[in-house]
Order: sequence, then structure tokens, then C-alpha cells
Amino acid sequence: MKYNIALIKGDGIGPEIIDGACEVLEFVGKKYGHSFNFVPYLAGGAAIDATGEPLPEETIKGCLASDSIMLGAVGGPKWDALPGNIRPEKALLGLRSALGVYSNIRPARLFKSLASASPLDKKITSKGFDIVIVRELTGGIYFGVNGRREGKDGLEAYDTECYSVKEIERIGRVAFKQAMGRRKKVTSIDKANVLESSRLWREVMHRLASEYPEVEYEDMLVDNAAMQLIKNPSQFDVIVTSNMFGDILSDEASQLTGSIGMLASSSLGASKRGLYEPIHGSAPDIAGQDKANPIATILSAAMMLRDSLGRKREAKAIEKAVEKTLRAGYRTPDIAGESKTVKVIGTKEMTQRIIENI
Repeated sequence: MKYNIALIKGDGIGPEIIDGACEVLEFVGKKYGHSFNFVPYLAGGAAIDATGEPLPEETIKGCLASDSIMLGAVGGPKWDALPGNIRPEKALLGLRSALGVYSNIRPARLFKSLASASPLDKKITSKGFDIVIVRELTGGIYFGVNGRREGKDGLEAYDTECYSVKEIERIGRVAFKQAMGRRKKVTSIDKANVLESSRLWREVMHRLASEYPEVEYEDMLVDNAAMQLIKNPSQFDVIVTSNMFGDILSDEASQLTGSIGMLASSSLGASKRGLYEPIHGSAPDIAGQDKANPIATILSAAMMLRDSLGRKREAKAIEKAVEKTLRAGYRTPDIAGESKTVKVIGTKEMTQRIIENI
């Protein structure tokens, strides 16, 4: 089977980690009888430098014509002074909108071999945790009406949080379906004691919960959720929440796993085509130094194989290879910690070690 994969390498360490994921996919393809046609496109800062805009029309068309999309990372200090409408990050919002992807799925799993890299106490990490955060991606405050105006105290800025029943229903169903294939528990995160949008969110989620009687369901306020992730992360199975809350909580969860460089993500809509990317940023301070952790991107490629291309066996092979490589003591600098028993290696060697274990 041949698959057309759009590549957006992006900025900073983006090209390095995407190259690593492509090497892994090419090896998997040879081993299992598939081939991948990788087509590069520009987005983010690289696109601004080349075309003057963060998301060229050519990139949108190419992504829509592909089987799926792999994205590195965009942005960096070089473009921080640009107006908001042409900043690199605008490419992400534009891509999500053009592709119609409304659910962002972010697994946060603590590998046993990385327990010492987690900032949590051993009493907590000894229990382990395996969480999936389902974040609504195309609604909420990031897409609401915003602007600046004259207020009673002078110039003020505003951003509007708004959710429809339809938007809440479709992301809720994603969460419940995820839970049905896991430990059958959903925790819905909101701020219903303050926000009207959260009160509607809670009403709709309660109605959906009645359709999935096998799934244990609970509501949790976002401030409590932030504390509970630190205190007892093993209590969570599937977390579902709004765009902004999901953005914040998933980054918190990533640090509990030992490094933000370990977390993969997928963005999916009604079609099988998805947008796959690590949740971390472009890390321009280490770009080109062979220090970046490629694991989140490689695990994102595994998610793509499973969720968009229907290749569960191949996805599992990659995930097992990552786990085996970590058990063998290989670490990139971000997950090395202070242990003297691990071997610190770079981006390229980590990629090769994972390939060897497939």
C-alpha cells in the first residue's frame, strides 16, 4: 500500500524531528510492505520567510490532497515582533480550520523506565499513569470574537469563549469512544461554577454520559484538575475538555511524564485524514545541535499509522521499539536526568536505536 504524507517540517528543531519520524516510517514500510510518498510544504516562520504569509494556499491544498499530515513545530523569537495576524502560530489555527479537525488527542503515559525523570514523588510515580486528554480544537476562546476597544479605563482587549451544543457533542463522543477502548472512565473538565459556556458544556456532557452506561463519568473543575494531575494522575483515564483548558492541562501532563519531548498528538475530524505532531515547540535554542528528542514525533507517526492509515500492527511495533530503547538506557538530554547509568545520545542516534528495535 502506498500512502501520500504531507510534511510540514516547520521551524527550529522541526526539520530534525520530522526527518527522524520519516526514517522510522520508511523502515516500517519496508518491513511490512508499504511505501510512503513524503511531500514537503511550508508553514509557520519558514513560510513567512519564503512567501510573506504563515500558511500559503499551496500548503492547504497539498494537505487536503494527502492521506495525512506530519507537522514538526512552528514559531520562534525571530518572528515574535510580527503582528498577530501573520505570526507563525496562525498557521496552526488555519490548518486546523482548513482540515476540519476538531479533536486533539494527547496521550500522556509514564514509561516505567522514565519514572525517575518525572518531577513527581516516587510514591506517586510508583502507581504509574496512562492518560488520554481529548481537547476540543476549533472552538472556544482561541476562535471566538476578539479585539481591542476603548473601555472605562482606556484601551482594553477582549477574547470571547463560545461553544455550541454541536461542538460539545462531537468532542464528547470522541472522548466516550476513546474510553470504551480503554478503562471506561471519562472525566470532563470545565469551570461551570463561573462560566456560562462551561455550564452548557456540562449539560451536554451529562446527556452524552447517559448514552454510555458502561463508562464511569465525572465532572471536575479545571483548577481542581490541575491539582489532581499532580496529586494523583493515576485516577484519570480519558480527560475531555475545552480548547484552552486542554492546551494548558496537556502541557502540565507532559511534564509529569518526564519531558514535553515525550508526548505525541493527533488532530482528527470527520475524515480519516489527520494532523500529527509532537506537542512541544520549536526549541530554537537547540536547533541544529542534534539534541532534540524525536520520540514525541515518532510516537505521533505511530498514531498516524493506527488512526488514519489503519495499520495497528505497525503502530504497535514502533511503540514497543520506543519502550525497548528507553529500557536499554538510551536518553536524549531532556530525559537523561542525573542518572549515571544511562547513555545520553542525540536525535539521530535515538532514531537509529528505535529503528533497530522495530
